[in-house]
Amino acid sequence: MKPAALSFEALRDAVERLPDDRLASSRRAALAHLAEHGLPTTRNEDWKYTDLAPVIDISNRWLQRERETAPSHEREKMVEQVCRSIDADWLVICDGAIDNRFATDFEQPGISVTRLSEHGGELQFGMPLSDLNAALLQDGLRIHIAGGATPSRPVGILLIDHAATSPGMSQARIEIELEANSAASFVEYHVSSGAADHYANTVTTLRLGDNSRADCVRIQNRAGNHSQTGRLSVVSGRDSRFRHCAFDLGGKFIRNDLHVDIARPGAQVEFNGLYLAGDQQHIDNHTRADHRVGPATSTQEYRGIVAGSARGVWNGKAIVYEGADGTDASQTNHNLLLSDKAEVDAKPELEIYADDVKCSHGTTVGELDETALFYLRTRGLSEHEAKQVLTRAFAQAIVSKSPIASMHDTLADRIADRLANLLQGAGA
Repeated sequence: MKPAALSFEALRDAVERLPDDRLASSRRAALAHLAEHGLPTTRNEDWKYTDLAPVIDISNRWLQRERETAPSHEREKMVEQVCRSIDADWLVICDGAIDNRFATDFEQPGISVTRLSEHGGELQFGMPLSDLNAALLQDGLRIHIAGGATPSRPVGILLIDHAATSPGMSQARIEIELEANSAASFVEYHVSSGAADHYANTVTTLRLGDNSRADCVRIQNRAGNHSQTGRLSVVSGRDSRFRHCAFDLGGKFIRNDLHVDIARPGAQVEFNGLYLAGDQQHIDNHTRADHRVGPATSTQEYRGIVAGSARGVWNGKAIVYEGADGTDASQTNHNLLLSDKAEVDAKPELEIYADDVKCSHGTTVGELDETALFYLRTRGLSEHEAKQVLTRAFAQAIVSKSPIASMHDTLADRIADRLANLLQGAGA
């Protein structure tokens, strides 16, 4: 079967309709690269389990229809709900457009927020889906943390989309830079609404200066019929620390790529994730740590709870280059299947070209422990209550790793709600 293909004529027209600003040359260059190389297919090993046909279909339908504007009351309601529930200083991107109210009024010592179109630099592209992002980008955000700055509150980035009656599509790009000896926290929250299909594509870059620290939490809680792809690329500085925790709760088709480039010694990298999938959801997490020098450490743990006919994918890779002695890299992935039709594809990978290293990986896929269920039943819990206790405990292992402690209760509440839906769908 011939792979699904983007309508390049319609895509080219859409790119030409965007403003002739400082990003225009990058858009055209990204379009040309995309036309030459195309989007990845399942023939590509990294995309073996994830076929982009659903989002290509949404993209083509969006390109060929009039754009829909999100109702202001719907947008304001969702913005208020998220911003009220999480303590942070917020920036908002709605349907791919930067909300001026938040960007203009953002004030926190040591942090500057500007638009990418104000700088005139070339957008990075060339990775899967980053071409599409750069070609159709309206504008992006640049967040700069000054050297020595340690903001007291997290920077919140809310990405919100709406598709009521016709297909929707949005692109977002965020560039974050921490100068030497700075430390900051970031919350990235993805949410959407509307009965029509929607596809969101996000590219985020994070550059860490020497001895800097970044703590990040990403929450994806999109509508059940909406799709999202996202890439986070991190470059670490000497003796820097990067901690990241991702939670995928909603969406129909989700693909997350996280790439950490450890280019300076002394870096400490930790990234963890939890994905909860039911019905016919597809959630794919691909992670990669490139250890170019040592000593440095990378640790990752991802957990999944999968029900219905859902499919979870996890592919964690660590590459230890020649000369990167002193590297310590570990990967773990654990999954719970709540139905006979649920599926998980797990693939840990280690490529080691140095001698003095410490590396490990492991993965498990199984059902709830019958002995533990029986024990809880003997203590007076119903079968449903016993399953709730075990699934929450399984998920809590990742919640407890969230680097922003003030969000633990909020995360626990959202995960409890999602688990209740999964268990109900599983007949538990």
